[in-house]
Amino acid sequence: MLVDDERLDYLLAEDLRIIQSPSVFSFSLDAVLLARFAYVPLKRGTIIDLCTGNGAIPLFLSARTESRIIGVELQPRLAHMARRSVAYNELTSQIDIIEGDVKNMPKHLGVEKYDVVTCNPPYFPAHEMSDKNISEHMAIARHELHLTLDEAVKTASQLLKQGGKAAFVHRSGRLIDLIAAMRANRLEPKRIRLVYPKSGKEANTLLIEGIKDGKPDLKLLPPLIVYGEDGEYTEEVRELLYGDK
Repeated sequence: MLVDDERLDYLLAEDLRIIQSPSVFSFSLDAVLLARFAYVPLKRGTIIDLCTGNGAIPLFLSARTESRIIGVELQPRLAHMARRSVAYNELTSQIDIIEGDVKNMPKHLGVEKYDVVTCNPPYFPAHEMSDKNISEHMAIARHELHLTLDEAVKTASQLLKQGGKAAFVHRSGRLIDLIAAMRANRLEPKRIRLVYPKSGKEANTLLIEGIKDGKPDLKLLPPLIVYGEDGEYTEEVRELLYGDK
């Protein structure tokens, strides 16, 4: 089942397993935060996760909903890892993994048909690639080589029904870009939560959710602090990762 340097890791809070590879792709805390932040229906409708990587967000979401979940991933190797993880956890009746370009999904899957879209897109513009030793898989996942922020937001809007919700995780420095892209594509920002590495530090991550054709009414949620003064995860983050309280 596992190839090369792949390993089978635990998703402890969900009691699931996931195939990862340090040289190809491993999900980050951002995926956990997005999966917990996004609104999901309990049973009805369909959720689409764009830039799904090795399928972490669909797996996380499966513990919160009985709705159908579709993960979309450009890279064949990552899509293959995601499919094997879905099969290992016996979730093939709920989760589908599609290999393909995110930009083509409205044509492939249909427009204005879906209830929720989540997306953890590439964070860095292509010109910011400074690490020449980074693998091709990681370069595509991290940098806007095949998908820009504007393209990700546009695709999410095209897929969503009117009143559907889109949730994104990104660098905090892209907040204005995200809001501008969302409003340009009929997604009205409704909730924002900033993530801080430690208390007293600047935010480095943001979570934002919008409603297609929603009315302006933005809620700024309490900050999420990742590490305490002792350098350990805060109680909230431990609960997200491990189910601890």
